[in-house]
Formats: sequence, structure tokens, C-alpha cells
Amino acid sequence: MAERAGSSVQFRSNGATADGYLAIPPAGSGPGVVVIQEWWGLVDHIRDLCDRLAGEGFVALAPDLFHGEKTTEPDEAGKLMMELDIERAARDMSGAVDYLLGSDAVTGDRIGAIGFCMGGGLVLVLAARNGDKVGATVPFYSVFAGDVPDLSGITGPVLGHFGEEDEGASPDKARDLEATIHEQAGVEVTFHFYRGAGHAFFNDDRPEAYSAEHAARAWELTLQFLRANLE
Repeated sequence: MAERAGSSVQFRSNGATADGYLAIPPAGSGPGVVVIQEWWGLVDHIRDLCDRLAGEGFVALAPDLFHGEKTTEPDEAGKLMMELDIERAARDMSGAVDYLLGSDAVTGDRIGAIGFCMGGGLVLVLAARNGDKVGATVPFYSVFAGDVPDLSGITGPVLGHFGEEDEGASPDKARDLEATIHEQAGVEVTFHFYRGAGHAFFNDDRPEAYSAEHAARAWELTLQFLRANLE
């Protein structure tokens, strides 16, 4: 494995502290992006994405919402997700936003936020709770299992990526979420649907789900979106 561009950091989280992985671009500064994990935890795939974002000129921070716990087993991942304290996770995510905005390495007064699977729903909560601090939000293949929380606090545009063959975050459910975000927040919402792709098509650590073609397109669109709204 190539040497990582980033490193572990600690940051304030509503009077407590939280841990995360921070990657800074070679230039030393750039727009900030918070990266929210899947249900596996803060695994190498999420660190790799932070490194990739840094390579594209962004300062990327992934908070560790499971506080050191991670797994490759779906049953254990489901347990970790069910045990997640949503309020604590929200505080940790908000702490990550404030850490980036307070960093000398971060340019601009708004950050971007990207989330995958479990993190795709959490990233919308992050955006809603942080209002004008978040200028661009990108959920990947995630819809809310129950009632959609209050998303009226989202102030920046939203770009979503979904697989047409995803049984959980199905296109119908995703389109309902797209309409709900627009109705509640009144912001621009654009969801892309990828023909033949299933859940987790962006995760190159899961060969049974990964689609290089669709992942490359989603990455290209995401970078364009972040640059258009943060730089």
C-alpha cells in the first residue's frame, strides 16, 4: 500500500473530543470537505477517499463516528450502526465542520460534505444542522429507513448518486428523498442514477459491488460539483 497523504487528528466535539483522519493537498491549502463513513467504520476505503480528495486540492477530514470500532463483517457492521448514538454522531460531524473552518489550511467560509451508505443519510443531517457552513452536500446510495428528519436547514445544493439496481436505496425511494429535500429546504437537488449499478458501486474495496465505470463518472461529477460551489 502506498504511503498515506494524511494523518490522524483530534478535534473538539461539543465539549468532548473526537478523532478523525485528515488529508491536506500538496499545495498546503484548499477548500474543506468532511467525509462520512459507511457502516464499516473509518476503514482504509474512507482514508483513501480523503487522500484522493487531497490529491485534487481539497482538505479532507473523515470523523471516526464509531470511535475506533470497525469491521468487515456485515452482521457486526449492522450492529455498530444500530448502536450509533445519532446525537453524538451529529456533534462529532459538526465538530469536524468547525475544525475545518478554523484551520489555516482551509480556504473559503463553507465546506463540502460527502457521505456513503449510512453516511449518505448522516451527511444530509450534517448539512441541515450546520446551515450556511455547508456549501455542497453529496450523499451516495442512501435513503432514510424511517421518517425523513428535518432537512430544512440545508442551504447549499445537493448532488446524489444512486444505483438503479440498489434494492435498499432504490430509485423510487431516492426520488422521494430528492423531492423531500427540495420541498423542505428549497435548494437545488440533483440525483444521478447509474444503470446496472447496485449498492456500494463506488467502493473499490468491495469487488462484488464495485463498478469502475460508474464510480469514475460519479467521482468526476462530484469533483465538478465541489469546485463549482466551494472554490
